Amino acid sequence: MLEFVSIDLNELLRRFERLLRSTIREDIAISLLLEDAVPLIRGDVGQIEQVVMNLAVNARDAMPNGGTLTIQTSVAELDDEYVASHPDAQPGRYVTLTVTDTGAGMDAETREHIFEPFFTTKATPLGTGLGLATVYGIVKQHGGTIYVYSEPGCGATFRVYLPVSDQEPSPVAVPAATPARVHGSERILLVEDDEQVRELARSVLARQGYQVITAVGGAEAISLMDGREDAVDLLLTDVVMPEMSGKDLFDHLAVTHPDLRVLYMSGYT
Repeated sequence: MLEFVSIDLNELLRRFERLLRSTIREDIAISLLLEDAVPLIRGDVGQIEQVVMNLAVNARDAMPNGGTLTIQTSVAELDDEYVASHPDAQPGRYVTLTVTDTGAGMDAETREHIFEPFFTTKATPLGTGLGLATVYGIVKQHGGTIYVYSEPGCGATFRVYLPVSDQEPSPVAVPAATPARVHGSERILLVEDDEQVRELARSVLARQGYQVITAVGGAEAISLMDGREDAVDLLLTDVVMPEMSGKDLFDHLAVTHPDLRVLYMSGYT
């Protein structure tokens, strides 16, 4: 269930920057260019973070040899003339989120289909074709619009327009006591076929000190575990995956690793 609150997009990006830097490869420079004092938007924090993460991962994958990822905010006024040439847009005042990469770019045919579900230019299993389709859906849910600007050899720019909110900032609850931060050193086998979800989970766990081994599916996970001498403490696996479910994977591994514990995760709730 979405929870819409008033959001300072600049503040959200500042908080999210550290996670982005742990997700994006070291050969990619990240530049954050935030316009001073942008107006508030109305949205679900988790969904807006998903938009940022998916666009950043898409940019990363477009730069296999390194490059620069630039994330910008600004304010735009869309008038009737602009809307006339952009049928998806509505006139009004917007906060813009612009994500630019210095990758290979894309041709007109790719641009035309880029937001369609299951459309991908990446080789399986690197791409599911859902990352940008998810972005498109979230932006539409928030009353916004998104456009891509790109030419072959010239990188790509994704520009998201999110309506300015006329509401006051949402109050931030102050906890009675700050909970202790969770740390660990255990070894986790993370199995998830969706690249964005896998990368996000790996980054979060690694930041807490866990040793994370990743696999895109059951077959790779079994291969990683076969003959392994160092113990894996936890199997963290998606439930619904192609070829082998998370439960079937655990049942298979438990035969040769009886002390292995499992935690299932799923987007189907």
